[in-house]
Amino acid sequence: MGVHGTARKWLWRWRSNPLRRHDDIIEAWMVLVMWAVIVGGGAVAGLVTAQTAQDGFARERAELKPVRAVVVTNAVRSLASDESSAYRTSATVRWPHPDGTYRTGRTLVSSQVRPGAQVTVWVDARDKLASPPAGPVDALVSSVLLGLGSASVLAGAAFGTASLARRRLDRRRMAQWDAEWRLVGPRWSQRAG
Repeated sequence: MGVHGTARKWLWRWRSNPLRRHDDIIEAWMVLVMWAVIVGGGAVAGLVTAQTAQDGFARERAELKPVRAVVVTNAVRSLASDESSAYRTSATVRWPHPDGTYRTGRTLVSSQVRPGAQVTVWVDARDKLASPPAGPVDALVSSVLLGLGSASVLAGAAFGTASLARRRLDRRRMAQWDAEWRLVGPRWSQRAG
C-alpha cells in the first residue's frame, strides 16, 4: 500500500459515503481534536511544566546560600541505627549571622557527627535553615519527569474525555439503529417469507 493508499485509509472518516451519519462526522472530528490535544497540547504542557520547574529550581539555588555551622548537640539517633550507619538525623547547629550574632536551629546531619563538628547548612534570605537546593543534574531530571507527568496527565484526560464522548455516540447510534430496525425489520421479514 503506497502513500496514497495509507492516506486514503487514514482519512476514511471524512470520505463521502451514503451510509455516513452525522454522528460519524462528529466522531471523526473528535478523534482528530483528541490527537491534536495529545500531541500538541501534551508537548506544550510538558515543555511549560519542565521550564517552570527548572526556573523554580534555579531560583531556589540563587536564593539559598551555604554556611558553615557547628554542631551543638548530639544527633538524635533512632534505636535501630548503629555507629557505622550513615543515616541523616536531626541535630542542633549554630551558625554566624552577617550582623555578628549567632543563630541556632535544628537540621539534618549525618548520624555520625559529634558536638563541635563543622557541617554545611543552607539558609534562606531571612537566615532561616532550609533544605539543600537540588543540584543542576537533579533539577534537570526532576524537571523532565514533571514535564512528562504533565504531558501524560493531559493525554490521559484528552483520551478519557474522547472515550466517554465516543461511548455516548455509540449508544446513540445503537438506539438509532434499533429504532430503524423496528421500522424496517417487519418489512424485511415479509419479503424473506
